[in-house]
Amino acid sequence: MAISPSKAEAAFDTSPQDSILCSMRPRECAGLHLLAACLSRAVRQSRLLKIVASGHSELPERVFALHWSASPNSMGNFSEKADFPDSNSLDLALRHPTPDECVIIWTNTFESWGDSLPLPEYLNESLFLTTVPLAKDEGMSNWILVDKNLPPNQRPILCSCETFRKHSLTSNAVGNVDDNIVHGIASVFCAPGYRRRGYPVRMMKELAKTLPTWQLDASRCVGSILYSDIGKEYYGNLGWHPNPTNSHLTFEPRIAPKLSLGQEIVEGDLAELCKRDEIMVRKAMATPTNDVKMRVTIVPDLDHMLWHIRKEDFASRYLFGKVPPAKGAIAGSPGNQVWAIWTHRYYGPLDAEPRNNVLYILRLVVEADETATRLPLDAEKKFKGARYDEQVAYLKAVLQAAQAEAAEWKLDHVKLWDPTPLVQDMIMQSGIDHVVVEREEDSIASGMWYGENGQGSVAPLWVNNEHYAWL
Repeated sequence: MAISPSKAEAAFDTSPQDSILCSMRPRECAGLHLLAACLSRAVRQSRLLKIVASGHSELPERVFALHWSASPNSMGNFSEKADFPDSNSLDLALRHPTPDECVIIWTNTFESWGDSLPLPEYLNESLFLTTVPLAKDEGMSNWILVDKNLPPNQRPILCSCETFRKHSLTSNAVGNVDDNIVHGIASVFCAPGYRRRGYPVRMMKELAKTLPTWQLDASRCVGSILYSDIGKEYYGNLGWHPNPTNSHLTFEPRIAPKLSLGQEIVEGDLAELCKRDEIMVRKAMATPTNDVKMRVTIVPDLDHMLWHIRKEDFASRYLFGKVPPAKGAIAGSPGNQVWAIWTHRYYGPLDAEPRNNVLYILRLVVEADETATRLPLDAEKKFKGARYDEQVAYLKAVLQAAQAEAAEWKLDHVKLWDPTPLVQDMIMQSGIDHVVVEREEDSIASGMWYGENGQGSVAPLWVNNEHYAWL
């Protein structure tokens, strides 16, 4: 998961063998749909100094600020004279953290991943995000590496992470499309006192064995993904190989007049747009090809959009006392429309220097785009003439709306991940200034792919490596 460079440098373990804290940000604990679940007896009696109302009366569930009195690095402690467990010990196992242990994890990760929030609000956000789409209803699972012989709330948390169950599609060379599951791994973290001992490696190896059969229901799990902020080698060596490309375009904020060729997208529009988008994605995935044996995509559904937007809502309420009404922009008539769904991401305080807050375009759709299959033979299917000029105008209007939104909401960049060949071509023709970036260290989309029997598989073509799928 993308984090600001200064935070990454401060948080990463210096050991190349036993790296640390991975790449991803804390979300929350599965099943914490009410604050009461987190205020267990131990927390109420000994570790909370006070509970104060958060003031977020508009949120769907009441959450509160928690003031934690433990040491920032308190993850449970071994005796000073005791040896740390060997990372290869048979006594180590994956478990799910208790609510108390979740609060400890969040408190420890705050220094690296608190972004624009103070600690009480960061804890509020962590609780709140357990109630939102993609995370709720057991969509998110939390994991810790611990000594299986020690009781909950008394065991050192050697390492932690979380996973999200994602709806995915795969298709083969003849265009047969199947619905399945991909698990997204996020928030890999090892507290400073436990680093350089191999615990993250052990945890990831245990996950690799567990996830192929985790939460399957009637669907097959075809892989697990993560977004590395520590380059390509560390997770690649563990079996999560980097996608061949991890590119994005960066645009600068620009104050602009109100849309003349289109209109803002509001939250009430999202469900219908996502349904239309999924129909087009399924059609693209069903295209027969002799060039690619297998394709995979994370479905750009409403749950993915709302996960990002709910995180945006929380930070915006804290920073501005209100939420951005525009969730994107759209231009053109149905069948020829261009639209973008976006999110505001504040990585630090508004007065911080340097600032690196971003308006991410979660998903960009050009309905007439035949290159959206991402197949090599379709890369040159770029229509010309009056229709092309019209589509360029629509895309330009949508991107300028994104630039204006960034300027209004004090964001420093607009980023568009993985544009299609047609979109790249039209942006060049539009004359909008931009920079092309190929990421080598941060937000590296990486996948471990499973065959029919759950064993390793050749990496498929990853279609739509866009920001909506990031965690």
